[in-house]
Amino acid sequence: MVSPEASHFQSSPMAKYAGARARPVICFNDVVLFLGGAFMSLILVWSFFSFSNSPNLTFSADKTDASTKCTRGIDMRYDPTDPVFYDDPDLSYTIEKPVKNWDEKRKRWLELHPSFIPGSENRTVMITGSQSGPCKNPIGDHLLLRFFKNKVDYCRIHGHDIFYSNALLHPKMKSFWAKLPAVKAAMIAHPEAEWIWWVDSDALFTDMDFTPPFHRYRNHNLVVHGWPGVVYDDRSWTALNAGVFLIRNCQWSMELIDTWTSMGPVSPDFAKWGEIQRSIFKDKLFPESDDQTALIYLLFKHKEVYYPKIYLEGEYYFEGYWLEIVPGLANITERYLEMEREDATLRRRHAEKVSERYAAFREERFLRGESGGKGSKRRPFVTHFTGCQPCSGDHNTMYDGDTCWNGMIKAINFADNQVMRRYGFVHSDLGKTSPLQPVPFDYPDEPW
Repeated sequence: MVSPEASHFQSSPMAKYAGARARPVICFNDVVLFLGGAFMSLILVWSFFSFSNSPNLTFSADKTDASTKCTRGIDMRYDPTDPVFYDDPDLSYTIEKPVKNWDEKRKRWLELHPSFIPGSENRTVMITGSQSGPCKNPIGDHLLLRFFKNKVDYCRIHGHDIFYSNALLHPKMKSFWAKLPAVKAAMIAHPEAEWIWWVDSDALFTDMDFTPPFHRYRNHNLVVHGWPGVVYDDRSWTALNAGVFLIRNCQWSMELIDTWTSMGPVSPDFAKWGEIQRSIFKDKLFPESDDQTALIYLLFKHKEVYYPKIYLEGEYYFEGYWLEIVPGLANITERYLEMEREDATLRRRHAEKVSERYAAFREERFLRGESGGKGSKRRPFVTHFTGCQPCSGDHNTMYDGDTCWNGMIKAINFADNQVMRRYGFVHSDLGKTSPLQPVPFDYPDEPW
């Protein structure tokens, strides 16, 4: 292939003149053309020679590429051959074998992958999962798919990675215990992430704009929805909910998972741990040890060790009980539409990628000081369908199954409206998933 410079040189005036030397007489104009053509050819030859032989061009480009590796964003193709923890055959992803010196191992990996360092202080990977087989509930698989779509939407909007596990990583760690092997494996698989965010399959984001106040948790390693008074005074097994939690990717968390797991089905004292838990937390409903009561037990019995590093978040719906949230979703929708009617900035159509800019405007203009708890103008952050099991179809006897499934559809559509609005459609009826209604240009100020 001929370079642009070479092809230009071959079509130069000098090349044309060289084929016309048969004329015996050269007039003044020909002299001018000859000299001009020769000069231009000389310039082109010199330029081509200088360009193709520049000792700095290739080096300069390489140097620029190397020096801006971090500023250009994450480099997912760069993985140097320097030894790291992945090269250690003794390091195990499984819960049976503890990981030692994880902070140093993770720090070393980040030093060798500098493009991942900017933004790493709050980088988050979300983990969720469900059973490995088909659901018994006829609509269970559909509901789980929509719950997962909700999490994917939230992660896409806020730039989080997400991992879905639908297989047991340890044969004995079933049901609610299955999360711990998945979380540990995710910590090792994602040394670039500061936080691992576990979210149960039956929990969904009902405020797609809200982001956790990470600055509040800078001195803590575990964030879970709960209340200290209910742990230490009431001694209740519902003092916190372990279905949604943020856990820092650090050695402290590795050790917590080891201790937490020791009260699970892998322990030879599993049956004994259930008895111990029920002896302290009298309202515990079932005899076997569970992950939630096990965590409360650690807080209660070893307060000096765990309480300083565990943040019990009760100021907003880090996860909220669905039965007190779903009945008010229509009123919440109307409150947010009123905000949009009041300020045209919020009604402006925009790309999904800039959604956080409009969320920040709504926050400043209308929601400053709103905690997000019960009775707040703010949308509930996470709605958790505790007591409903969408896959098995089992549910708390205090309500019937239709209450669960209908509530799930309404909450899912409520959240989906916040997403689909960016695509020009909404669910006009929260009880109906399809079809969606096209949104008028100046909605909601412009009527349907």
